[in-house]
Amino acid sequence: MRAQMRNSLPVFLLLAFLPAAFAASSGTRPVSRTKSRSVTESSATARKLTRARHSRAHRHVAYERFYTSSYATDQVAGDIAGGEDPVVRQAAIDALAAMNGTIVAIDPESGRILAMVNQKLALSEGAEPCSTIKLSVALAALSEGIINKDTPVRLPGGGRMNLTRALAVSNNLYFEALGRKLGFEKMSYYAHQLGLGELAGWNIPQEHLGQYPAEELPQKLGGVGRMCSFGESISMTPLHLGALVAAISNGGTLYYLQHPGTPEEVVAFKPVIKRQLDIAPLIPEMSEGMAAAVDYGTARTLHYNFNEVQVLGKTGTCSNAGTRFGWFASYANTGFGRIVTVVFLRGDRGVYGPKAAELAGRMYRNLYDHSFFAGSIVPSAAAAASRGANQ
Repeated sequence: MRAQMRNSLPVFLLLAFLPAAFAASSGTRPVSRTKSRSVTESSATARKLTRARHSRAHRHVAYERFYTSSYATDQVAGDIAGGEDPVVRQAAIDALAAMNGTIVAIDPESGRILAMVNQKLALSEGAEPCSTIKLSVALAALSEGIINKDTPVRLPGGGRMNLTRALAVSNNLYFEALGRKLGFEKMSYYAHQLGLGELAGWNIPQEHLGQYPAEELPQKLGGVGRMCSFGESISMTPLHLGALVAAISNGGTLYYLQHPGTPEEVVAFKPVIKRQLDIAPLIPEMSEGMAAAVDYGTARTLHYNFNEVQVLGKTGTCSNAGTRFGWFASYANTGFGRIVTVVFLRGDRGVYGPKAAELAGRMYRNLYDHSFFAGSIVPSAAAAASRGANQ
């Protein structure tokens, strides 16, 4: 990992005193969260940003062409599934169908990958995270005390919005404002603590490393605001996103993800903790917006197929070099435990975050119909090994 500090003593001192307890083994937290207050930018800055954004948007719409198909026929070729839960894997395969993408399902209480369909894509170099980057930005802003879930943030062009609404509708202007308030150095610090730019897996063959850049995106391309709204210049893998959402789901434990390859490896499985994040007090601030995304926001397409269990999540849609990406990361919140699911799609105009959410709904429906939510979310190691051996 390359150093993030610029060659100046003030920046070095800033990084030295960033809240180390965010990743913490110390158990103390030097950052005191402030009371709710409005986050604003000057009117001149707001006008400048609005003009630049409209200019970028018009160029994007006028010239964007897509060359990647939204469909594929060989998604499971080469997958190693001997250690996966057969019920979860089949549910993921059925949900993905012929779409060009991958689905990864994770036990958030251990970091065990229960199913990984299209492993070649899941373990690849990753892609722009699109609006799923907003989860890490929200955690950083909450940790710094810049906002709570009710803090009104003034948006360029008028109007205000709070975190719950901004997560629900994936408002770019809101997260651009937070990114500029945080600044690149702080945002980079928190992103790395949350696992970006690192391997997410523990001894998973062929896993690629994502990237969090050492320098801020140039201002003419949107700067840190663009990074914090679209994830531009950042590369995230489905495993990175899954590990982050698992940590939100379980209260702050960032596990190394593990993918047992055989029933014997399932029996011998032991969780491996990467770091303990001091985010437990922040999760209620996050969860309301993630639930709202599914209830009435960008992920409401999940309800086309599934309503029985509460699901909390975040969508993402963007494109790069002729390929559109559709992301959806979520966890099902049940009385018997939780399961994290990441859907990542590639293709043309038929691919976007709400489509990924729709597929996640299909998967949860498949799991529900096979009584997966009727008992313990994750079966015992011996039972899982037995099921894996008999598939």
